[in-house]
Amino acid sequence: MTETASKLIVVVLDGLRYDAARKYLGYMEHLVEQGQLSCYKVQSELPSLSRPLYEVLLTGTPVSRNGITANHIARLSREQSVFHLAVAANLRTAAAAYHWVSELYSSVPFNPVSDRHQHNVLKPIQHGSFYFEDHYPDSHVFADAEYLRAAYDPHFLYIHTMNIDDAGHRYGGESKEYELAVRRVDGLLATLLPQWMEQGYTVLVTADHGMNVNGCHGGVTPAERHVPLYAFGEKVLSPEQEIQALPQLRLAPLMCHCLGIQPSAAMTTEGLPPMVPPAPQPQEEVTALQQLR
Repeated sequence: MTETASKLIVVVLDGLRYDAARKYLGYMEHLVEQGQLSCYKVQSELPSLSRPLYEVLLTGTPVSRNGITANHIARLSREQSVFHLAVAANLRTAAAAYHWVSELYSSVPFNPVSDRHQHNVLKPIQHGSFYFEDHYPDSHVFADAEYLRAAYDPHFLYIHTMNIDDAGHRYGGESKEYELAVRRVDGLLATLLPQWMEQGYTVLVTADHGMNVNGCHGGVTPAERHVPLYAFGEKVLSPEQEIQALPQLRLAPLMCHCLGIQPSAAMTTEGLPPMVPPAPQPQEEVTALQQLR
């Protein structure tokens, strides 16, 4: 790893359905119109539930393999996530996210007192700020992420917000409250995305699942499964993928591609450009995490 290694910010807007993104994310759609962003439709894996899809997004494996089959399955991941792969490649990682992400890749069960802020370079998430209430303001999540970015300069920064999902469960996926939560996130992205783009980050903005009119998800309907993927940086998907739903399993290997690291053997690289083999690492640069395996 060198200081010129690629840097990636992934933003997961929990519960954001594809049609709501295209209607209410005005700043993001402005960048699409200007040719600075690409937007793709993604079809989530099943079940279209949060914890299973956090694992899907970060490991590129279906629930039939990874075993995170429902929201109540609280245990560490047994797969190689993007966090694991980045640390193994001597890249720095950080996350500002809901505590279920900590339970997948740091420790379980989550202790709100001791696990709120985590710093351990031996963990897949080396620097973490984790919240544990669904109404924790999205503005605070982005502020937490910006602190981590400024203080620790991660190559891979994962940001995960919950207010859209919370509004959807309370009021429904076609409610005024849900729409307002989406519009508020657009304002936060309008503040931060220009800085990230100017500083050379690749940025992916997506969601785990959508939300139906009754405030539910987990099933197979388009409202529950179709989510957006906004991509800024190297154009890594073909034009035909802009008009058909992209399988959500492609996102983890896409993150690896953006970071310039090899995906795990369990990830599919179909539809992605070939990876350039990494330069050989001196033996003494093997990370502590690798030594523990």
